[in-house]
Amino acid sequence: MNIKMPGINLMINNVLNSTKERLERQEKRDNQIAFFEQQKENLKEMKAGNIDEISRKLELLHGYDADILMAKTEYNHEQMFHIMDEAMERGEKIAEEVEKYAPKTPEERKEEMIEEATGIEKDEGIMSEIMDDLNEAVEEMTETEMKEMDSLASSEIIAKTEVAEMEELDRQVLDNTIPRQYKRIDYRI
Repeated sequence: MNIKMPGINLMINNVLNSTKERLERQEKRDNQIAFFEQQKENLKEMKAGNIDEISRKLELLHGYDADILMAKTEYNHEQMFHIMDEAMERGEKIAEEVEKYAPKTPEERKEEMIEEATGIEKDEGIMSEIMDDLNEAVEEMTETEMKEMDSLASSEIIAKTEVAEMEELDRQVLDNTIPRQYKRIDYRI
C-alpha cells in the first residue's frame, strides 16, 4: 500500500528491489513532469508585448511540452529494458531448473545414486541414515530383550519355588489323608 503525500512516500509493506526501482523511476518522471508543468504555468503569467517575446514564449511552451514528452518516453524505455532484463533473469532461472530435471545418461544416474547412497558430496548419505536407524533399532531391541529376560528369569525362579511348594503341599495332604498302613511306596525299576 502506498501513501503519497507531498514530498513523502511511505511504504507499508516490504517490496522487491525491482518494484522499488520502478517506483523510483515513476517518482523521477512525475517530478520532471510536475516541474515542466509548473514552468508552463509560469509562462502564462509572463507578459509579452511584442512578436519576439510572444515567439520566445511559444518556443518555451513547445520546449516544455517536448521535455514532458521526453520524460515520459525515457521512463517508457527504461521500463521496457527493465521488463526485458526481468524476462531474461526468469528465463535463466527456468533454464537452470530444466537442466536439473533434464534426462540423464545411465552413467550420470549411476554416479548420482552412488553419491546419494554414500553421501560423498553431502554430509550424510542414505546408507549412513539407514545404518543410524538400524543401530537405534538394535539398541532398542537389545534393551527390550534384556528386560524380558530379567523378567522371565525372575518369573522362572518364582514358578520353580511355587511348583516346589505345591508339590510339598500335595505330599503333606496325601500323607495326612491316607492311613498309615496304606502308605504309598514308589519304586523305580
